[in-house]
Amino acid sequence: MYIPKGKGVFRPVGIPAVRCRVAQEGIRAVIDPICEPTLHDSSHGFLRHRRCHTAMAQLVALHRQGYRGGVDADLTGFLDSIPHPLILALVARAIADGNIVRLITKCLQASVREEGEVRPTRQGTPQGGVVSPLLANLVVHHLDWRLEALGYRFVRYADDCVVLCKTRRQAEKARQAVTQCVEDDLGWALNPDKTQLTTCGQGFVFLGYDVSARTIRMGGKAEERFKRKMKACTTRSHHLDAEVGMHVNRVIRGTVRSFATACTSCLGQCNERARWIRRRIRCMKDTRIWKTDNRRVKRRHIERMGFVLCREVYLSAKEGEDTDSSQGARSWGPPGACKTHAGTYGESTPWRQRGGAGYGLPLTHW
Repeated sequence: MYIPKGKGVFRPVGIPAVRCRVAQEGIRAVIDPICEPTLHDSSHGFLRHRRCHTAMAQLVALHRQGYRGGVDADLTGFLDSIPHPLILALVARAIADGNIVRLITKCLQASVREEGEVRPTRQGTPQGGVVSPLLANLVVHHLDWRLEALGYRFVRYADDCVVLCKTRRQAEKARQAVTQCVEDDLGWALNPDKTQLTTCGQGFVFLGYDVSARTIRMGGKAEERFKRKMKACTTRSHHLDAEVGMHVNRVIRGTVRSFATACTSCLGQCNERARWIRRRIRCMKDTRIWKTDNRRVKRRHIERMGFVLCREVYLSAKEGEDTDSSQGARSWGPPGACKTHAGTYGESTPWRQRGGAGYGLPLTHW
Protein backbone atom coordinates (compact mmCIF):
# COMPACT_ATOMS: atom_id res chain seq x y z
CA MET A 1 0.00 0.00 0.00
CA TYR A 2 1.00 3.64 -0.36
CA ILE A 3 0.79 6.41 2.22
CA PRO A 4 0.93 10.13 1.34
CA LYS A 5 4.25 11.84 2.06
CA GLY A 6 3.25 15.35 0.96
CA LYS A 7 3.31 17.35 -2.27
CA GLY A 8 1.78 14.49 -4.25
CA VAL A 9 4.50 12.01 -3.25
CA PHE A 10 3.54 8.59 -1.88
CA ARG A 11 5.70 6.19 0.14
CA PRO A 12 5.35 2.42 -0.40
CA VAL A 13 4.70 0.39 2.73
CA GLY A 14 5.29 -3.36 2.58
CA ILE A 15 3.20 -5.25 5.14
CA PRO A 16 4.50 -8.80 5.72
CA ALA A 17 2.16 -11.72 6.31
CA VAL A 18 1.59 -12.85 9.91
CA ARG A 19 3.96 -15.83 9.81
CA CYS A 20 6.62 -13.64 8.16
CA ARG A 21 6.23 -11.04 10.93
CA VAL A 22 6.67 -13.78 13.53
CA ALA A 23 9.86 -14.96 11.80
CA GLN A 24 11.20 -11.39 11.56
CA GLU A 25 10.53 -10.80 15.25
CA GLY A 26 12.49 -13.97 16.04
CA ILE A 27 15.40 -12.69 13.95
CA ARG A 28 15.25 -9.27 15.57
CA ALA A 29 15.22 -10.74 19.08
CA VAL A 30 18.37 -12.75 18.28
CA ILE A 31 20.50 -10.12 16.51
CA ASP A 32 19.35 -6.97 18.33
CA PRO A 33 21.46 -7.60 21.50
CA ILE A 34 24.47 -8.23 19.25
CA CYS A 35 24.09 -5.32 16.81
CA GLU A 36 22.71 -2.49 18.96
CA PRO A 37 25.87 -2.08 21.14
CA THR A 38 27.90 -1.53 17.96
CA LEU A 39 25.79 1.47 16.91
CA HIS A 40 27.01 5.01 17.55
CA ASP A 41 25.78 6.98 20.55
CA SER A 42 24.66 9.80 18.24
CA SER A 43 22.13 7.51 16.50
CA HIS A 44 18.64 7.84 17.97
CA GLY A 45 16.29 6.20 15.46
CA PHE A 46 14.44 2.94 16.24
CA LEU A 47 16.51 2.19 19.35
CA ARG A 48 15.45 1.42 22.90
CA HIS A 49 15.46 4.35 25.33
CA ARG A 50 16.08 6.76 22.44
CA ARG A 51 13.67 8.84 20.39
CA CYS A 52 13.23 12.27 18.83
CA HIS A 53 13.42 13.94 22.24
CA THR A 54 16.87 12.51 23.00
CA ALA A 55 18.08 13.60 19.56
CA MET A 56 16.91 17.17 20.18
CA ALA A 57 18.50 17.12 23.64
CA GLN A 58 21.86 16.19 22.14
CA LEU A 59 21.47 18.89 19.50
CA VAL A 60 20.94 21.51 22.22
CA ALA A 61 23.94 20.21 24.17
CA LEU A 62 26.18 20.56 21.10
CA HIS A 63 24.84 24.06 20.46
CA ARG A 64 25.89 25.05 23.96
CA GLN A 65 29.41 23.86 23.15
CA GLY A 66 29.65 26.35 20.28
CA TYR A 67 28.52 24.28 17.29
CA ARG A 68 26.24 26.83 15.60
CA GLY A 69 26.02 25.51 12.02
CA GLY A 70 26.71 22.56 9.80
CA VAL A 71 25.16 20.22 7.25
CA ASP A 72 21.52 19.17 7.26
CA ALA A 73 21.69 15.89 5.31
CA ASP A 74 18.87 13.61 4.19
CA LEU A 75 19.19 10.21 2.52
CA THR A 76 17.02 9.47 -0.52
CA GLY A 77 14.74 6.48 0.07
CA PHE A 78 16.04 5.45 3.48
CA LEU A 79 14.48 1.95 3.44
CA ASP A 80 13.47 1.59 -0.20
CA SER A 81 16.82 1.90 -1.96
CA ILE A 82 19.37 0.05 0.20
CA PRO A 83 21.27 -2.45 -2.01
CA HIS A 84 20.72 -6.03 -0.83
CA PRO A 85 24.42 -7.04 -1.17
CA LEU A 86 25.37 -4.14 1.12
CA ILE A 87 22.86 -5.20 3.80
CA LEU A 88 23.92 -8.85 3.70
CA ALA A 89 27.62 -7.96 3.80
CA LEU A 90 27.21 -5.80 6.90
CA VAL A 91 24.97 -8.39 8.58
CA ALA A 92 27.47 -11.17 7.85
CA ARG A 93 30.22 -9.00 9.35
CA ALA A 94 28.31 -8.81 12.65
CA ILE A 95 26.54 -12.21 12.62
CA ALA A 96 28.49 -15.37 11.83
CA ASP A 97 25.45 -17.68 11.77
CA GLY A 98 24.62 -18.69 8.19
CA ASN A 99 21.02 -19.64 9.12
CA ILE A 100 20.28 -16.08 10.29
CA VAL A 101 21.82 -14.61 7.14
CA ARG A 102 19.73 -16.93 4.94
CA LEU A 103 16.53 -15.97 6.78
CA ILE A 104 17.31 -12.27 6.36
CA THR A 105 17.95 -12.89 2.65
CA LYS A 106 14.50 -14.47 2.32
CA CYS A 107 12.91 -11.52 4.13
CA LEU A 108 14.62 -9.04 1.81
CA GLN A 109 13.81 -10.93 -1.40
CA ALA A 110 10.17 -11.67 -0.55
CA SER A 111 7.85 -10.66 -3.40
CA VAL A 112 5.30 -7.89 -3.07
CA ARG A 113 1.62 -8.17 -4.01
CA GLU A 114 0.29 -4.96 -5.51
CA GLU A 115 -3.16 -4.68 -7.13
CA GLY A 116 -3.34 -8.45 -7.43
CA GLU A 117 0.03 -8.73 -9.18
CA VAL A 118 3.10 -10.29 -7.54
CA ARG A 119 6.31 -8.37 -8.18
CA PRO A 120 9.90 -9.25 -7.14
CA THR A 121 11.83 -7.10 -4.68
CA ARG A 122 15.25 -6.19 -6.05
CA GLN A 123 16.45 -3.59 -3.53
CA GLY A 124 15.57 -2.07 -0.20
CA THR A 125 14.06 -3.51 2.94
CA PRO A 126 10.27 -3.17 3.21
CA GLN A 127 9.02 -0.30 5.32
CA GLY A 128 6.57 -1.95 7.69
CA GLY A 129 8.76 -4.98 8.32
CA VAL A 130 9.75 -5.79 11.91
CA VAL A 131 13.45 -6.19 11.20
CA SER A 132 13.76 -3.35 8.66
CA PRO A 133 14.73 -0.52 11.09
CA LEU A 134 17.55 -2.57 12.59
CA LEU A 135 18.91 -3.51 9.16
CA ALA A 136 18.81 0.12 8.05
CA ASN A 137 20.67 1.23 11.17
CA LEU A 138 23.32 -1.44 10.51
CA VAL A 139 23.93 0.09 7.09
CA VAL A 140 23.94 3.76 8.07
CA HIS A 141 26.14 3.23 11.13
CA HIS A 142 29.03 3.01 8.64
CA LEU A 143 28.44 6.74 8.00
CA ASP A 144 28.32 7.40 11.75
CA TRP A 145 31.70 5.89 12.44
CA ARG A 146 33.22 7.56 9.38
CA LEU A 147 32.14 10.96 10.73
CA GLU A 148 33.45 9.97 14.16
CA ALA A 149 36.84 9.06 12.66
CA LEU A 150 37.01 12.46 10.92
CA GLY A 151 36.28 14.26 14.21
CA TYR A 152 32.80 15.64 13.40
CA ARG A 153 29.96 15.99 15.90
CA PHE A 154 26.55 14.99 14.61
CA VAL A 155 23.03 13.89 15.52
CA ARG A 156 21.22 11.29 13.42
CA TYR A 157 17.70 9.92 13.54
CA ALA A 158 17.08 7.33 10.79
CA ASP A 159 17.78 9.14 7.50
CA ASP A 160 17.89 12.66 9.00
CA CYS A 161 21.39 13.70 10.01
CA VAL A 162 22.77 17.04 11.18
CA VAL A 163 26.57 17.40 11.20
CA LEU A 164 27.44 20.31 13.47
CA CYS A 165 30.47 22.53 12.94
CA LYS A 166 31.85 25.80 14.30
CA THR A 167 32.79 27.43 10.97
CA ARG A 168 31.40 27.44 7.46
CA ARG A 169 34.66 26.04 6.08
CA GLN A 170 34.34 23.02 8.36
CA ALA A 171 30.72 22.61 7.25
CA GLU A 172 31.74 22.53 3.58
CA LYS A 173 34.34 19.83 4.30
CA ALA A 174 31.74 17.89 6.28
CA ARG A 175 29.34 18.00 3.37
CA GLN A 176 32.02 16.61 1.05
CA ALA A 177 32.76 13.82 3.54
CA VAL A 178 29.09 12.89 3.88
CA THR A 179 28.56 12.89 0.12
CA GLN A 180 31.64 10.77 -0.50
CA CYS A 181 30.70 8.22 2.17
CA VAL A 182 27.04 7.91 1.11
CA GLU A 183 27.60 7.80 -2.64
CA ASP A 184 30.93 5.98 -2.94
CA ASP A 185 30.94 3.63 0.05
CA LEU A 186 27.24 2.89 0.48
CA GLY A 187 26.03 3.33 -3.09
CA TRP A 188 23.25 5.68 -1.96
CA ALA A 189 22.41 9.27 -2.84
CA LEU A 190 21.62 12.36 -0.80
CA ASN A 191 18.36 14.19 -1.32
CA PRO A 192 19.45 17.41 -3.08
CA ASP A 193 16.30 19.28 -2.01
CA LYS A 194 16.86 18.65 1.72
CA THR A 195 20.65 18.48 2.00
CA GLN A 196 22.10 21.94 2.57
CA LEU A 197 24.55 24.01 4.58
CA THR A 198 22.75 25.77 7.39
CA THR A 199 23.21 27.66 10.63
CA CYS A 200 21.04 28.15 13.68
CA GLY A 201 20.79 31.82 12.73
CA GLN A 202 19.22 30.91 9.38
CA GLY A 203 17.15 28.16 10.97
CA PHE A 204 16.47 24.65 9.77
CA VAL A 205 13.97 21.85 10.22
CA PHE A 206 14.96 18.69 12.07
CA LEU A 207 12.55 15.89 13.07
CA GLY A 208 9.53 18.15 12.69
CA TYR A 209 10.99 20.95 14.82
CA ASP A 210 11.88 24.43 13.57
CA VAL A 211 15.35 25.07 15.04
CA SER A 212 16.61 28.65 15.19
CA ALA A 213 19.20 30.60 17.17
CA ARG A 214 16.80 31.39 20.00
CA THR A 215 13.98 28.87 19.96
CA ILE A 216 12.95 25.37 19.02
CA ARG A 217 9.31 25.24 17.98
CA MET A 218 6.80 22.96 16.32
CA GLY A 219 7.50 22.82 12.60
CA GLY A 220 5.16 24.02 9.88
CA LYS A 221 4.38 20.52 8.58
CA ALA A 222 3.56 19.32 12.10
CA GLU A 223 1.19 22.26 12.54
CA GLU A 224 -0.52 21.49 9.24
CA ARG A 225 -0.99 17.83 10.23
CA PHE A 226 -2.40 18.94 13.57
CA LYS A 227 -4.88 21.29 11.89
CA ARG A 228 -5.97 18.61 9.41
CA LYS A 229 -6.69 16.20 12.26
CA MET A 230 -8.62 18.84 14.19
CA LYS A 231 -10.67 19.78 11.12
CA ALA A 232 -11.58 16.13 10.64
CA CYS A 233 -12.75 15.95 14.30
CA THR A 234 -14.64 19.26 14.37
CA THR A 235 -16.75 19.31 11.22
CA ARG A 236 -19.37 22.03 11.66
CA SER A 237 -22.22 19.91 10.27
CA HIS A 238 -21.68 17.22 12.94
CA HIS A 239 -23.19 17.16 16.40
CA LEU A 240 -21.09 18.28 19.35
CA ASP A 241 -21.17 15.26 21.66
CA ALA A 242 -18.92 13.32 24.01
CA GLU A 243 -17.36 11.33 21.18
CA VAL A 244 -16.17 14.53 19.48
CA GLY A 245 -14.65 15.69 22.76
CA MET A 246 -12.83 12.37 23.15
CA HIS A 247 -11.29 12.60 19.68
CA VAL A 248 -10.34 16.27 20.08
CA ASN A 249 -8.70 15.66 23.46
CA ARG A 250 -6.77 12.68 22.10
CA VAL A 251 -5.33 14.72 19.21
CA ILE A 252 -4.44 17.66 21.47
CA ARG A 253 -2.71 15.52 24.09
CA GLY A 254 -0.78 13.46 21.55
CA THR A 255 0.48 16.42 19.52
CA VAL A 256 1.20 18.88 22.32
CA ARG A 257 2.95 16.38 24.59
CA SER A 258 5.22 15.25 21.77
CA PHE A 259 6.53 18.82 21.40
CA ALA A 260 6.58 19.75 25.11
CA THR A 261 10.24 18.89 25.72
CA ALA A 262 12.89 20.53 27.84
CA CYS A 263 14.29 22.53 24.94
CA THR A 264 11.17 23.66 23.06
CA SER A 265 9.30 26.94 23.29
CA CYS A 266 5.85 26.27 21.86
CA LEU A 267 3.68 28.14 24.36
CA GLY A 268 2.80 30.89 21.88
CA GLN A 269 1.88 28.31 19.24
CA CYS A 270 -0.27 26.45 21.79
CA ASN A 271 -2.15 29.64 22.69
CA GLU A 272 -2.77 30.41 19.03
CA ARG A 273 -3.95 26.88 18.22
CA ALA A 274 -6.15 26.88 21.37
CA ARG A 275 -8.01 29.99 20.17
CA TRP A 276 -8.49 28.37 16.77
CA ILE A 277 -9.82 25.15 18.34
CA ARG A 278 -12.23 27.03 20.59
CA ARG A 279 -13.59 28.87 17.54
CA ARG A 280 -14.22 25.56 15.76
CA ILE A 281 -15.93 24.13 18.83
CA ARG A 282 -18.20 27.17 19.01
CA CYS A 283 -19.02 26.72 15.32
CA MET A 284 -19.98 23.09 15.96
CA LYS A 285 -22.20 24.10 18.86
CA ASP A 286 -24.20 26.68 16.90
CA THR A 287 -23.42 25.53 13.29
CA ARG A 288 -22.40 29.08 12.39
CA ILE A 289 -19.52 31.58 12.61
CA TRP A 290 -20.54 34.77 14.43
CA LYS A 291 -18.23 37.15 16.23
CA THR A 292 -20.64 37.37 19.16
CA ASP A 293 -20.19 33.64 19.85
CA ASN A 294 -16.74 34.32 21.26
CA ARG A 295 -18.38 36.46 23.95
CA ARG A 296 -21.33 34.16 24.62
CA VAL A 297 -19.52 30.80 24.77
CA LYS A 298 -16.45 31.66 26.79
CA ARG A 299 -13.39 29.59 27.52
CA ARG A 300 -14.71 28.38 30.88
CA HIS A 301 -17.83 27.03 29.16
CA ILE A 302 -15.68 24.98 26.79
CA GLU A 303 -13.68 23.65 29.73
CA ARG A 304 -16.92 22.53 31.41
CA MET A 305 -17.80 20.58 28.26
CA GLY A 306 -14.78 18.37 28.95
CA PHE A 307 -12.35 19.72 26.34
CA VAL A 308 -8.70 20.03 27.28
CA LEU A 309 -6.73 23.16 26.41
CA CYS A 310 -3.43 23.18 24.50
CA ARG A 311 -1.84 25.58 26.98
CA GLU A 312 -2.68 23.47 30.03
CA VAL A 313 -1.52 20.23 28.40
CA TYR A 314 1.74 21.92 27.38
CA LEU A 315 2.44 23.37 30.84
CA SER A 316 1.56 20.14 32.65
CA ALA A 317 3.88 18.19 30.36
CA LYS A 318 6.69 20.70 30.96
CA GLU A 319 6.17 20.55 34.73
CA GLY A 320 6.44 16.75 34.63
CA GLU A 321 9.91 16.75 33.06
CA ASP A 322 11.89 16.53 36.27
CA THR A 323 10.15 13.46 37.72
CA ASP A 324 12.02 10.19 37.89
CA SER A 325 11.92 8.08 34.73
CA SER A 326 11.30 4.96 36.82
CA GLN A 327 7.89 6.42 37.71
CA GLY A 328 6.80 6.67 34.10
CA ALA A 329 8.10 10.13 33.19
CA ARG A 330 10.39 11.09 30.36
CA SER A 331 14.16 10.78 30.46
CA TRP A 332 15.75 13.49 28.39
CA GLY A 333 18.53 11.85 26.47
CA PRO A 334 21.92 10.22 26.76
CA PRO A 335 24.42 11.05 29.52
CA GLY A 336 25.75 14.57 29.12
CA ALA A 337 22.91 15.70 26.87
CA CYS A 338 20.50 18.50 27.73
CA LYS A 339 19.20 17.63 31.19
CA THR A 340 16.22 19.64 32.30
CA HIS A 341 17.84 23.02 33.01
CA ALA A 342 20.64 21.25 34.91
CA GLY A 343 22.87 23.71 36.75
CA THR A 344 20.48 26.60 36.13
CA TYR A 345 17.37 25.91 38.19
CA GLY A 346 16.64 23.73 41.17
CA GLU A 347 15.08 20.36 40.40
CA SER A 348 11.95 21.28 42.36
CA THR A 349 11.45 24.70 40.75
CA PRO A 350 8.09 24.78 38.90
CA TRP A 351 8.38 25.29 35.17
CA ARG A 352 6.23 28.44 35.27
CA GLN A 353 8.98 30.15 37.29
CA ARG A 354 11.76 29.00 34.94
CA GLY A 355 11.02 30.01 31.39
CA GLY A 356 9.56 33.48 31.79
CA ALA A 357 7.79 34.14 28.49
CA GLY A 358 7.24 30.49 27.67
CA TYR A 359 10.73 29.58 26.48
CA GLY A 360 11.93 26.07 27.19
CA LEU A 361 15.45 27.40 27.82
CA PRO A 362 16.51 30.91 28.86
CA LEU A 363 17.86 32.91 25.95
CA THR A 364 21.28 33.07 27.62
CA HIS A 365 21.73 29.38 26.85
CA TRP A 366 21.28 30.07 23.10
